[in-house]
This record gives sequence, C-alpha cells and structure tokens, in this order.
Amino acid sequence: MKRSTKIGVGAVALAAIAVVGALTVRANDASADDAADNTVKTADAAPLDPAAVARGHQLAVAGDCAACHTAPGGKPYAGGHELQTPFGTIVSTNITPDRDTGIGNWTERDFFKAVRHGQAPEHMLYPAMPYTAYVQITDRDMHDLWAYFRSIAPAKASGKETSLPFPFNIRLAVSGWNLLFFDNRPFVQDNTKSAQWNQGHYLTDVLGHCGTCHTGKNVLGGDKSGTYLAGGTLQNWHAPDLTASPATGLAAWSQEDIVTYLRTGSNRHAVAAGPMAEAVEESTQRMTDAERQAIAGYLKSLPAHTTATQQPLAASDPAMVRGKVIFEASCSACHTATGQGIAGMATHLADNSAVRSDDPASLIHVVLDGARAARTQANPTGAGMPSYAWKLDDADVAAVLTYVRNSWGNAARPITSGDVADARRSLGARKAL
Repeated sequence: MKRSTKIGVGAVALAAIAVVGALTVRANDASADDAADNTVKTADAAPLDPAAVARGHQLAVAGDCAACHTAPGGKPYAGGHELQTPFGTIVSTNITPDRDTGIGNWTERDFFKAVRHGQAPEHMLYPAMPYTAYVQITDRDMHDLWAYFRSIAPAKASGKETSLPFPFNIRLAVSGWNLLFFDNRPFVQDNTKSAQWNQGHYLTDVLGHCGTCHTGKNVLGGDKSGTYLAGGTLQNWHAPDLTASPATGLAAWSQEDIVTYLRTGSNRHAVAAGPMAEAVEESTQRMTDAERQAIAGYLKSLPAHTTATQQPLAASDPAMVRGKVIFEASCSACHTATGQGIAGMATHLADNSAVRSDDPASLIHVVLDGARAARTQANPTGAGMPSYAWKLDDADVAAVLTYVRNSWGNAARPITSGDVADARRSLGARKAL
C-alpha cells in the first residue's frame, strides 16, 4: 500500500473515532443536571417544603419507584429486589437517605444525574433503571422527588449487590450502550394537543416508563424500532400491545375500561397479574383519577401497530379437540365453558386481545406457575390461579392454550409443546406427574 493511501485510511479511521467519541460524549452528557444544587446532602438536616414533599410522593407513585426498590417483605425503598434480565440478575439499590448503604451522601445533583442519566456517584447504572424514560422528567419534578426521598426514613440495605458475568459487569460499557439506544433529550410538549393529552403522554412515556415493558427489545436490551408500545416480553411475561391494533391491542377497550383497569386491576376484558399487578398495586391505583384519565386518553389516541388478523383453527383440529376436553375438566369452573370468567377474579378469555398476543409467554407462565391478581382498595380479594405444572404435561398445556386462543372470538397461532417445554425450563416449573 502506498504511503499516501495509508495516510488517507488512517485519517478516515481517526475521523470516525472522533465522530463516535463525540457522539458518545453527547449521549452521556448530563450537563442538564447542573440545574440542581451540589452542596446539601440528602441526609443533611434541613427544613423541607411540605408541598414539594407531597408532590414528590405523588411523582414517586406515578414512577412506580417502590415496585423495584422494595424487596418482598423488606423496608420501603431499601432495595434488594431482584430483577431477572437476559444478562443476569440485577439487584435494586437502597434509595433511602441512609448514609452508609443508601443515598444519604448524595447531593441533589447526584440524584438528578442518577435518575435522569444513569450516572450514580459510584458508577454508571444499568438501563434496568429506566433512566432512558426518566431523562425527560422536568427539573421541578426532579426537585420534588428529591424532597420526598429526603423525607422518608433511612433504612439499611439488604447487603445484596448486582454481580453480572463478564462482559456485562463492565459498567463503563453502558456509555457505549447509551450511544446506541439512549435518546438524551428532555420532554417536549405538543402544543397542537390538549393539556390532558400532554399529561397522559408524560405519565405514560416518562414517569410511568410503560415502554420499558410494553415496547419490544432487541438482543442488547434496546428498544426495537417500530414497536412503540406494541408489546414486549421480559421475565417470561408478555406485556401486551397498548395501541389500537384490532386483534392484539386496545381497540375494543374504551377510555373508561382503561381507567377502571388502572384503578382496580381488572375490567370487563382483563385481570392484571404478574408485573402488571405490581404496577397497579404500587402505582396506578394510587394515582389521581385525573392522571388515570390522562393516561387512558393518550393510549386511546395511539394508532394501531398492526391491523393483521388471523383465522381461528377449525374445531375439528386435533389440538382443539384435545384442548377442549382439558379446558372443560380443569378450567371451566372459574373461566366458564364459554370463556366468560368471573368479574374481577377470573379473566374473561372470550374475544380477549391479550389471549391473542403474538407471544403467548404470559399464558404459558400463568398455567405453569400460577398467578395472583392485583389486590387493590377497590378489589381487595386478589384472587389467585394455581399452578397446573404438576397436572398438565407440555402437550396438554399447548393444547388447552391453543384451544383458548382459537375459541369464542379468538384467533391466534397454535402453541407447540416445544414452546411450553422452553418456558417450563426457564421458569423452573416442576414436571407433570
């Protein structure tokens, strides 16, 4: 290679490195957080504005902070909750004002940077902490959140810490992930829309971080292009399509259906279970009705992700015949022979968009592992469904769910025994007797 050519190639390479470096710096730029104070520590004694604390508490509710930062049976916000991810188990941190194991030594600016940019004083945070959504929280809301967390009782952490395998344990690599997937921009109101619509957008995309579960993810954990709120699968649960898709989305739900679901954990279409039951219990039932109305109005404004529909399997299909027998013997007592269910307790399966989801992970999960409905002030029973892993083998589960997905107005792809076997292994569910 000629010397001039080598120089040219080297110059291009250096230029490319410089561009990537500049973009990485921009993706990780936290200068917006300089608006916060950097002198007073979270645990320092100082008078707090009661109004700011009250607003901050409501923001923490909307952000569902307790669901991740409170371990089962643990002290509020003391961390220790384990999140199962494709990259390993991530343990949530203590966000009480404890100086030794919490955020007591953080300044307000430290708090801003951690929440909005995933940059804690000690290290970068993994994007299981939804700073990709929280980056859009306004300065005032951040200040109120900090005031609230300064007001809560300090608690010692459990001692459990995140320890991911190589190379995911290299936290500096998150800066590269941010370059690829982190949209480091503030929230911008749409002045062509109503105040309620903008509030719903803010609550859905920012504080509620609904896209963390309901938007599809790629192999690196970033949002898949073109799948905004169209459904995603995490921790062996499928968060369904929230758009107006007629087969798999919320096309048949009215705005009041959504409000009722967020307030009570159930409606005429569905009963919340799994991570969504947690979200209802810790967050949406505690929101104001105006906030729930805003979210519902925003979701109902979204266009359909897809208009595709399927034809149901014939009732004479062998899987349908076998599935009907199993359903009538094991499921119809609660869900009824026609899939109508019991209001507030057993899910209405007939003409159910979640039943028709492209990914049947939640259906298989519930049958193999059981589930508990959300317990709310409006519906304190929180009825449960037992595990059928001991009773139904992989072919049985596949058949009964295929029957449900293709009966009473439903139509969706059949489930295979391989689908169930994979889920059984992933869940650690017992084998059938």
